[in-house]
Amino acid sequence: MPRISRRQVLGAGAAAGAAAVLGPFAAAARAGSPVAPWPTEFPLPDGFRPEGIAIGPGPYAWFGSLGGGSLYRASLATGRGETVETGTDEMSIGLKSDRYGRLFIAGGFTRHLRVVEGRSGRILATYEVGTPATVVNDVVLTPRAAWFTDSTQQQVYGLPLGPRGELPAPRDVVTLPLRGEWVQAPADGFTTNGLARTPDGRGLLVINVHAHGGSLYRVDPRTGDARRVDLGAHRLPDGDGALLLGRTLYVVQQRQNAVDVFRMDATGLRGTAVTRITDPRFRIPTTVAAYGNRLYLPNSRFTEEPTPTTPYNAVAVRQVR
Repeated sequence: MPRISRRQVLGAGAAAGAAAVLGPFAAAARAGSPVAPWPTEFPLPDGFRPEGIAIGPGPYAWFGSLGGGSLYRASLATGRGETVETGTDEMSIGLKSDRYGRLFIAGGFTRHLRVVEGRSGRILATYEVGTPATVVNDVVLTPRAAWFTDSTQQQVYGLPLGPRGELPAPRDVVTLPLRGEWVQAPADGFTTNGLARTPDGRGLLVINVHAHGGSLYRVDPRTGDARRVDLGAHRLPDGDGALLLGRTLYVVQQRQNAVDVFRMDATGLRGTAVTRITDPRFRIPTTVAAYGNRLYLPNSRFTEEPTPTTPYNAVAVRQVR
């Protein structure tokens, strides 16, 4: 397939996948606002172009931007926030925060994995990975590593972490080819998006928007062996961010303005569709993070041409119990 544009890469799955039919879910949920004094919707800076979200430590959400390297930190209690400069203009796509207050950031077309001190914005480490066609898309933290997806190459990247969270030297970054049942789009086509851990903590759950009309794979982080997860008739053509809470997996289907919810077995090889969360406030949500009984999602508005004055926001909905 021809080289895809930045907007195509970051805004949607493969064109063929987008046309796939999603089977009916056993139940459907219309998301309502949780009963709490905290806001269920709050603004992000105009023109910010949010994509990733991370929450913590504490009730604070972090947002990355496709438009540059600055981050936005918002209080979940008030909805108010501030821009945190990181000293770079490189985009920040997926991000996760750890208990030390650090942010692990996927740098998209820059091919960089960045680690940033949240409060100050100081860049602690930068690692270059992949090939010129690489798009580093999302990240998940495990007790021993931070794992990143590459949307256009058949591999994931790992940053091994020390017992106290020590960051690795550049020579220790892991490039793990995906093997087994993995199906890659041809000619550096967009394939891989978000990822999460398996419930038993032994594997990674990786979204593949190309294979079989949009699929989920369990990847062994030791070998790269990938096995397609049995989700029944359900497909993930627009699967973007993923979040595992216990055995409940939330997958944001961005252009469908929905979050699909699955109950996973311990190994992550089988998932049962539970419900679909929709909300009239969704405007192409991309990623999801949790705090308390809520899910928080940034609205990317990918179907609209971004401008410096385009308004953006984040919304909260109830978790599925």
